[in-house]
Amino acid sequence: MHRLPAATLSETSRLTHCSAVFLPSDPPRAGRIAFWHPDGERFEGPGTPTELTVAGPGGRTYAVPARVMPVRDALPVLIRARVSPEASVAAAFWGAATVLALQLAARGLLLPGLTASDHDAWRAGPLTAEDLDLVRTLAASMPPTAHAVPLDAGAAPVLLPEPERLLRDFLDAVADGLPRTPASPLAAGSDAFAADEPRRLPQARAWAQDVAAGHDAGVRLSLRVEVPGLTGLTGIADPAAPEGPAGPAGPSFRAVLQLHSVSDPALVADAAAVWAGGHDAAFGPRARMDALLALRRAARAWAPLTPLLSAAVPDAIELADEDVTELLGDASQALAATGVHIHWPRELARTLTARAVIGPPEDIGPPERTEGSGTDPMGSGMPSFLSADALLTFNWSFALGDQRLTRADLDRLAEAGRPLVRLLDQWVLIDPAEARLARERQDHKVSPVDALGAVLTGSTEVGGRRIEVQASGWLERLREQLSEPEGGRQEIAQPTALAATLRDYQLRGLNWLHRMTSLGLGGCLADDMGLGKTITLIALHLHRQTDSSAAGPTLVVCPTSLMGNWQREIEKFAPGTPVRRFHGTARSLQSLADGEFVLTTYGTMRLDAAKLAGVDWGLVVADEAQHVKNPYATTAKQLRTIGAKARVALTGTPVENNLSELWAILDWTTPGLLGRLGTFRTRHAQAVEGGDTAAAERLASLVRPFLLRRRKSDPGIAPELPPKTETDRAVSLTAEQAGLYEAVVRETLAAISASGGMERRGLVVKLLTALKQICNHPAQYLKEERPRIADRSGKLELLDELLDTILAEGASVLVFTQYVQMARLLERHLAARGVRTQFLHGGTPVAEREAMVHRFQEGDVPVFLLSLKAAGTGLNLTRAGHVVHYDRWWNPAVEAQATDRAYRIGQTQPVQVHRLIAEGTIEDRVAAMLERKQELADSVLGSGEAALTELTDAELADLVELRGGAR
Repeated sequence: MHRLPAATLSETSRLTHCSAVFLPSDPPRAGRIAFWHPDGERFEGPGTPTELTVAGPGGRTYAVPARVMPVRDALPVLIRARVSPEASVAAAFWGAATVLALQLAARGLLLPGLTASDHDAWRAGPLTAEDLDLVRTLAASMPPTAHAVPLDAGAAPVLLPEPERLLRDFLDAVADGLPRTPASPLAAGSDAFAADEPRRLPQARAWAQDVAAGHDAGVRLSLRVEVPGLTGLTGIADPAAPEGPAGPAGPSFRAVLQLHSVSDPALVADAAAVWAGGHDAAFGPRARMDALLALRRAARAWAPLTPLLSAAVPDAIELADEDVTELLGDASQALAATGVHIHWPRELARTLTARAVIGPPEDIGPPERTEGSGTDPMGSGMPSFLSADALLTFNWSFALGDQRLTRADLDRLAEAGRPLVRLLDQWVLIDPAEARLARERQDHKVSPVDALGAVLTGSTEVGGRRIEVQASGWLERLREQLSEPEGGRQEIAQPTALAATLRDYQLRGLNWLHRMTSLGLGGCLADDMGLGKTITLIALHLHRQTDSSAAGPTLVVCPTSLMGNWQREIEKFAPGTPVRRFHGTARSLQSLADGEFVLTTYGTMRLDAAKLAGVDWGLVVADEAQHVKNPYATTAKQLRTIGAKARVALTGTPVENNLSELWAILDWTTPGLLGRLGTFRTRHAQAVEGGDTAAAERLASLVRPFLLRRRKSDPGIAPELPPKTETDRAVSLTAEQAGLYEAVVRETLAAISASGGMERRGLVVKLLTALKQICNHPAQYLKEERPRIADRSGKLELLDELLDTILAEGASVLVFTQYVQMARLLERHLAARGVRTQFLHGGTPVAEREAMVHRFQEGDVPVFLLSLKAAGTGLNLTRAGHVVHYDRWWNPAVEAQATDRAYRIGQTQPVQVHRLIAEGTIEDRVAAMLERKQELADSVLGSGEAALTELTDAELADLVELRGGAR
């Protein structure tokens, strides 16, 4: 399908609010969709601006501004309108019509032909009676605005297009725009039916009429299979007949041709009766011709029907065993594609079902539970799953209907060699190849991970066929426990060493992580940003230290910009727990304690994977795990080499682009769960992304136990909604920033010590300003005219990380800075990354200021850059669920006022406040003072930076000195 550029998605969402009408054309693919406001409002968006004449109440016509798009370009807009609660009824209707058109095309219901002007075109067809019923039902629901363009604007009275005819034209327009492949020998040597440009083929009119007659035929065909050798016409077997294969004298088969009326699906007659003239009034004068045209198409799909084309009366054909076998298999699908269905004798048993029962070998009982071993968190005798050495038994069970088959029964079916077999006091109609395949399947063993995947989804694929699966023994108990990630009983309380009180959903998350890691299964905690993934993981670490089988150091791999935040959270919530950074030139793993946290970056892990793999880790954590979403990248490959007793992934965006990213994360936490990537793509991802709901449910059943996803908006997550969560996010300076910082401190402190009075106060303010600008970005401090922005600022890297997560969640964010120049740098940088922003500052006119607020509140711009001084008060920006303070004002009251632009009456979503702090700098120390509320902090609360000018030289030096934190 044609895709609209990503930049136009917000514009196309506005189109869904407009009324939509289809404008047919010749050829159909030239048709267009017009979007318009019934109130005549002019609007901007994709498409060509035009004026549209529409009919209003009372039959009057009037002109409205509209945007017109080719049907192919409009399909993404219409599909979005179908599921949008804010879409107009007309746009939603054409969205439903789009889905129907694509479904017909996906089934191969496409016919070539010519238009009234002899142009090549594809049409939707042939349609079954069920298809036509669906079309008529949908057409009956067409709202007036969906066909409001008159057939002739100047005519009186005004006539509107007939809904069913207009809908059929739309289905043809979609079909004509999709395939563009050669249709017949007529196209040989030309690009007819393949190129977008129309081709006139007047010489093909007779051929087109033949195809069109079949397309618009008033009859449909079916084949009724009869077995004359069975007792009576019902096909009931003779009870006295012996068991075993039907020999050469056994029952034979024949297929009787039947005609069905398209206009009256209840009207059915044998072809012989129609040819005898007994149903002319019911089927109409064209019935025989329509039937022969349909029969010709069917014979192309299945050759045994060919003799009927030359028969005086195409009544029936005798079927050989191989013909029946074909009809039981691929031939039935080929005929169904031409609109011909097969009807088998109802009494013949012909459904062979297979089911597999998976469980531990019958002679091996569940392992004994050992107290404190950590292998059985559910008290059910289940082993640590991935460490189970014994393979599990895979037992097959076959049945005909509700009657289970023995091995002898399977042998009898397989050895019969023909599709009709006498078995279990009945005639059995079955594909001999299927019977042989069933017998050839032997009991075999499967790995625990493969077995778990099968029982969670309830099925597995064997030989290209999906087989029902049931679990037994402790595997069934495990399946029951995992079926509802948060549904089991609470197993553990929060650790006593945790210096915080977990919220209810965080405690449930801790129990889930404990359950998964105790089984050795691993998992992905995919809560929204701000719900406390970090504190939940810290609680898990503390709990695992109380179990000797699970205890050990924990390795956290995270982006560089998050290392400082991890260390602060650990020191705050797990005081006394040792934590070290494995980062920088002096990194070391010497004297590692069992309960220690080791923090490293993805870059360092990539370089030192071998050294990290040499440690016996109790737990390995991948934070912002979307960094390993590409399984072929070096980062993902190296991370897989680091072993651990358990693995946990943390991310707010487990899937950003496609399901292969989810595979990469879960295959790291629980290797083998989703199979090989190629198999996963074929078996799950392609089907799900293509709209297969059954495949989506199977994948959900498989993935759900291993991925815990909670959103801020979920009921029960935060009942006091909307909460406000404030987080200081520490970030390291880059080497360039650290060098500039130290040079400015050294030079300015020397000048300050040699000055006094107002001069000294001025130098202190200059120093504080310079240091804050350096912490923001070197280009801001250096006042570069054409700066290189990326890879020079730790804060900017962290902001990129935050925005990636926020935008992936579909949320909006306010970014405050006190410097216009810094906002300009952010504006340029984000524009280069394709992020839509707008910037409000003191020079913004009042009218534009109001327009900016409106655009943000309507969701047109997800990132709002604001000058703290100009936008800190007086604005209502409740669209934002996140507020970022890129630099600190050092007056909490001012920051709180700015935050309250989002956190105010009318806010319905949780608000997450992020304060970016350069680690080891003056920003770090001021933040600590503000948190401790010591005497100096109290003075800062009242007067901000001014109080700092009164510090002694020693106090000032202690405040601004750079203390580590650089990289």
